[in-house]
Formats: sequence, C-alpha cells, structure tokens
Amino acid sequence: MRRIVDGGIADWGERVIKASPQIIYRALLDPEAVAVWRAPAGMTCRVEAFDPREGGAFRLALSYGTALREARGKTSDDTDVVEGRFLELIPNERVVEQVEFVSNDPAFAGQMTIATVLAAVPDGTGVTIVCEGVPPGISGDDHHKGITSTLANLAAFAER
Repeated sequence: MRRIVDGGIADWGERVIKASPQIIYRALLDPEAVAVWRAPAGMTCRVEAFDPREGGAFRLALSYGTALREARGKTSDDTDVVEGRFLELIPNERVVEQVEFVSNDPAFAGQMTIATVLAAVPDGTGVTIVCEGVPPGISGDDHHKGITSTLANLAAFAER
C-alpha cells in the first residue's frame, strides 16, 4: 500500500507469521538469517557488513536472478547495494533502520526509514513493515510486491 506522509512517499505491508515475536526479532538481527529472507522473490541477498546494535551499520547487496533480468539494478545492471544503520531496537517489538541505495540515479537517492513492528497475536505475530521517505524512482506496485515477498520469506524462515 502507498500513501503520502508529510509530503513524502510511504509504503507498507503486513502479515501474521506463525512464530513468536522473539523468533522473528532474532531473524531481523541475525546476518545469516537476513541473507536468507530479506531479498524479494527472484533476488538473492549477500550481507557485506552487519552490526546489529543501535547506531550499528550494515551493507547488503541484493542481486536480481535470471528470472528478473528485465529488472534494472540501482547500483549496477543486476544489483542494488543498500547501506544503512539501525536507529532503534526494541527487543521483540520493533526494529527501525535508515537505508540508502548506492546509486548515481537521483530518482533512487535519499534516505528511507524502514520500521518493522512486531505484535503478538493469537496465531503468532503480526508483522508490519513501514517504509517512509521512499525514493520516487521506486514504483508503488514494485515496492508492494517486494514488501509482500519479503514478508512471505520471513514467514517461511520463522515458521520452519
């Protein structure tokens, strides 16, 4: 879903995952887990740096697979490099990241904030991902598909 918040673009998605908030929170902060679930379908994730503490930095390389060859990377022809830092970590409740794509294209420039909010529900955990300050080059449809796919990957990882 997309809306305009304070003059900027905000996208979000949500899903109930059949796992505890503790399991999901650990998956958000474990670099080996992030490498498995973070990339949307058709992409892979390589964790190049990861310091999971408030103020800690990370760097991810998300690469498009052969099924998505028509997609263009923001950093190179087939890769999006994302640099970020952890702004807020509330155990089992919330992870807030500030990210920036490494790109020479101004349509993808700027900082985006990603808040992942966890709430215990009867069937597991309600997980909501809210992205604020989305660069205008990221289409609403593509971003919604990406968020939905990432949530599905996180569910598959956490529910195993």
